[in-house]
Amino acid sequence: MKTLILLRHAKSGWDDHGARDFDRRLNAKGERAARTMGQHMRSSGLSWDHAIASPAARVVETLERVSAGYGRAIEPEWDRRAYLASASMLLDLIHHAPAGADALLLSGHNPGLEELTLLLVPDRADDRLRDTVEAKFPTASLAVMTCAGENWAAIAPGTCTLTAFTRPRDLDPDLGPDAD
Repeated sequence: MKTLILLRHAKSGWDDHGARDFDRRLNAKGERAARTMGQHMRSSGLSWDHAIASPAARVVETLERVSAGYGRAIEPEWDRRAYLASASMLLDLIHHAPAGADALLLSGHNPGLEELTLLLVPDRADDRLRDTVEAKFPTASLAVMTCAGENWAAIAPGTCTLTAFTRPRDLDPDLGPDAD
């Protein structure tokens, strides 16, 4: 049994209109949400043996803030293929995770993370967690799955169970969507 943890980058801004998408940085709300998510991960007893992350600035900053909240540095394998990756590319990255890792943290972007979750978790009528993911996988949200199999290469569509899905607003209502 393997544990797969998916973390979407926190909210970023478009303050610098000349910046490339890859270089976008977190805004103040995103910084707070990432730190809060790190605190939640620590208090939930969530841990990982290996991490893979997109090297985009907003993911790097998210992991720095999550680390500060968690109290443990996250030292991922930075992989450019995770930047704006499709679900199939993310699954390929998972398939090549170190065999000795029982829990993998994967941090990146949407729509890939949402699509990956929906691909791996079977669609059952009574699965409210999956339904929540299907509605939206907001910034700084965290999906935790247990997956059948003893190695990462065996992870396939429909073989995982979503055990937790936490959005920043679930921890602090002020981290929810901005009012229009």
